[in-house]
Amino acid sequence: MDAHLAGPAASNDEQLDGMRRLVVVGDVLLDRDITGTADRLSPEAPVPVIADTQAIDRPGGAGLAAVLAAREPGWGVTLVCGLGQDTAGARVRTLLDQAGVEVVDLAAAGTTPVKTRIRVADRTLLRFDTATTPLRLGPLADIARARLDEAAAVLVCDYGRGIGAHDELRQALTDAARRCPLVWDPHPKGAEPVLGTALAVPNADEARALTGDSGPRELGDDVGRGVRLLAAWPVKQVAVTQGRNGAVLIAGPDSHPLVVPGRPAAGDTCGAGDQLAVTAAVMLGAGRLPSHAVAAAVEAATSYVQAGGPASLYVPQSDGPSAPLELAARVRARGGKVVGAGGCFDLLHAGHLSLLHQARRLGDVLVVCINSDDSVRRLKGHDRPVVGERERAALLEALDCVDGVLVFGEETPEKVLAELRPDIWVKGGDYAGQRITEADLVESWGGEVVVVPYLDGHSTTNRIDQLTQQAGPR
Repeated sequence: MDAHLAGPAASNDEQLDGMRRLVVVGDVLLDRDITGTADRLSPEAPVPVIADTQAIDRPGGAGLAAVLAAREPGWGVTLVCGLGQDTAGARVRTLLDQAGVEVVDLAAAGTTPVKTRIRVADRTLLRFDTATTPLRLGPLADIARARLDEAAAVLVCDYGRGIGAHDELRQALTDAARRCPLVWDPHPKGAEPVLGTALAVPNADEARALTGDSGPRELGDDVGRGVRLLAAWPVKQVAVTQGRNGAVLIAGPDSHPLVVPGRPAAGDTCGAGDQLAVTAAVMLGAGRLPSHAVAAAVEAATSYVQAGGPASLYVPQSDGPSAPLELAARVRARGGKVVGAGGCFDLLHAGHLSLLHQARRLGDVLVVCINSDDSVRRLKGHDRPVVGERERAALLEALDCVDGVLVFGEETPEKVLAELRPDIWVKGGDYAGQRITEADLVESWGGEVVVVPYLDGHSTTNRIDQLTQQAGPR
């Protein structure tokens, strides 16, 4: 399938007008996903028969990181890499060009690795890798030196295939690290970070391999491994990433580790580490503190997985009103369950939090539908809402249990429900024993309306009345 990666359409010169530059350095692969359906076993052997297949190619390794970086507003991206002199290498270059990535190819000979996944219902059944001949890298091109000289940030994605050990490139990276933040995403078979690296971001398995530690994957052990890597490498800080558990940032042997918790996210995790590394690099390049950069990177990686992982590269990004609907559609397409909840959510309180946490546990994504300010006034009176719709939406979106917010202007949510089409529509226990007004609509597409326990003693109206009484007459 000739699917196009979503990315900037402008030329590199146009992109870099007024933009910061991120230089990504690393090993590149061609990733190929063959997706289909499986509803029977082969008569020849107890293996599934995959039908209705389609193949999608994308850059892998540092190539994927470069594509993800090209989607960052305000950044132009240069990729310094080695591309094999073969069909796979040519395919990767075409895909990188489509995504708006400038490529500096150092390879003089060799072939491009191809990683193929066979996937059904958002699950990988099989992966196979092609045999390759090692790349032979030539001298560092002048254009690579120039791009590193003007970079606002540098990201090295070492996949253990040789480019991280290129002597001239390592010297140029060391020089760059004196001028701008450099983030190193290491590999157990790769080279160690260069002197001055601002942040190294091994995942927990890589940290175990790099320290030779076969112990359990627990927070305290990851901290200890990060401290050892910090002592062994010429780097300023180490963040050991822990998948859905977030990351832990170590700034020194005597400093307390900064723990950045993750939040639940179901989806394809391929490339999540690259997204994390890219976000950390651009945040540091924009002058943010390492603690802020790592926190933003964990959130970005989670959102990437939630959006469908690498599949999200083939659809335009959206931060507008339709984004929660697009998220729900992606979750539903991969067999996930969409949960909806609705209300005014004025003066967010513990009762609201209890309902939302319970609702999120019922499925794979939770979209909250809230009344607009005008709608609340019609329902509650001219003195409501106390908190405007933008702030109410922002507060809800900040909750780990909420994946998206939709604002509707009618008194009832039927119209927005017809667009969202949740599998489960959740109401609080104060509706127990009643027929929910929107139940017929939800059930018309096979959805279900449920009631979750209500946390008694919490009401926005009662709370406003209490505050009014305490304030007394004016």
